[in-house]
Amino acid sequence: MPRPKPRCFWCGEDPLYVAYHDREWGVPVRDDRLLFEQLILEGAQSGLSWITVLRKRGRYREAFAGFDPRKVARFDARKVDALMKDSGLVRHRGKLESVALNARAFLAMQAEHGSFAAWLWAHVDGRPVVNRSPKPQTTSLLAEKISKELRRRGMKFVGPTIIHAYLQAVGVLNDHLPGCWKA
Repeated sequence: MPRPKPRCFWCGEDPLYVAYHDREWGVPVRDDRLLFEQLILEGAQSGLSWITVLRKRGRYREAFAGFDPRKVARFDARKVDALMKDSGLVRHRGKLESVALNARAFLAMQAEHGSFAAWLWAHVDGRPVVNRSPKPQTTSLLAEKISKELRRRGMKFVGPTIIHAYLQAVGVLNDHLPGCWKA
């Protein structure tokens, strides 16, 4: 029997989590739709474990129009009321209300910078920042700076801890732990 690959400890042994770690987490993302999706999912995760949201991701993709920010920006109070009844989502009114607000800010940033990806990756000169700390980090100066700017632009559920997790997930920060096969 082949030996398992050494991984960051946080993904455990759940096959869904392992696949996420191996195929997605930390891979540089420059596609605006995927960046929007991850931003919304990280906000939904706030206060919960990531595996909870990961298990609901398929339903989120359906409920949020494939994470098309143009469509999501039009969500209104009636839509939020309907989403609050959907057991396939994290039913937190503030998180659900923030999605349309964040979509509108996201679209404004696309218009201003050509793409959200261009704005985001400009913070690191287009290259992932590699961190090989033996201890997982929960925030960074970069996350604090980006969080502050997103909040200034009207986004919600984008605090420094959420944004740090976001930057790790989309590969802006390469935080695979020492010894992980992806490091």
